[in-house]
Amino acid sequence: MLADVISRDDIRGTYDTIRPFIRRTPVIRVDLSDLEPAATALPAVTLKLEYLQCAGSFKARGAFANLLLRDVPPAGVVAASGGNHGVAVAYAAHRRGVPARIFVPTVSAPAKIERIRRLGAELAVTGERYADALAAAQAWAQSSGAMSVHAFDQRETLLGQGTVALELAGQAPEMGPEMGPEIGRALDTVLVPVGGGGLIGGIAAYFAGATRVIGVEPDGAPTLTRARAEGRPADAPAEGVAADALAPRRVGELVFPITQAYVEDVVLVDDSSILAAQRALWQAARIAAEPAASVGIAALLTGAYKPAPGEHVAVVISGANMAPSQLESQID
Repeated sequence: MLADVISRDDIRGTYDTIRPFIRRTPVIRVDLSDLEPAATALPAVTLKLEYLQCAGSFKARGAFANLLLRDVPPAGVVAASGGNHGVAVAYAAHRRGVPARIFVPTVSAPAKIERIRRLGAELAVTGERYADALAAAQAWAQSSGAMSVHAFDQRETLLGQGTVALELAGQAPEMGPEMGPEIGRALDTVLVPVGGGGLIGGIAAYFAGATRVIGVEPDGAPTLTRARAEGRPADAPAEGVAADALAPRRVGELVFPITQAYVEDVVLVDDSSILAAQRALWQAARIAAEPAASVGIAALLTGAYKPAPGEHVAVVISGANMAPSQLESQID
């Protein structure tokens, strides 16, 4: 049963536990024509600003859920990460006074690696991709006795990430006076970035079909797209501008059945549209989103996802862990 893995009530209980350690990130209204003048036919959208979360991404929710809901051994915790999960686990471990060792691949953004170091975690850079770092982290957990905190394929991680949906479900209708009567109601659709699937799995489990959930992936790292085509998690390419955050090779085993039940569709966007969306978010709204966090806007601006008239769409802006130089390169 899917509810045996993660349920709405479980997510609510997790939120009560982690709330003292995370931020209730804001939502704002954005007219897509502000981001792209040619997009006059598209509706305004709600943005869930998880890039303002502690440690710079939604990943802090899952990190704290693991450290607060599980028994942490004296050896502390170990995690593998493309960057954001590692920053989040290092941050949560620092706040909780727990030893942490983080394994990251060489593809990780230097800004994320530096943040992990500054937070006091032991850092090991190994292998070219997330799967290489994961293998090293699993070996360390076995030899050291440290508790493994998986980036997406862990029940507590899914519970933590699902709290994004809990907040969003309450926040979006509150925007009625600002956004107009057609928006001031329950969400119709949420666009969610997909890598290993922890975020979309948690969000989809919370909404459980009551709100349409659409995954958005880079076409160079189609993990959920490949899994849906083959009927099971399967290896996919791991390339592109968002490879440090959205390219774990395959979607999680716990995640996949949730997405099969509650994710309506998955769409793909290419690197050029991701970078254009990142640039537009900064230039029009001063939102400093990393490439992985920009895929939902890319899907709307390119037509990969086309809302119906009056459809209330939300987009999760998932993180902002990047060097200033990376953002500067997108500013004309």
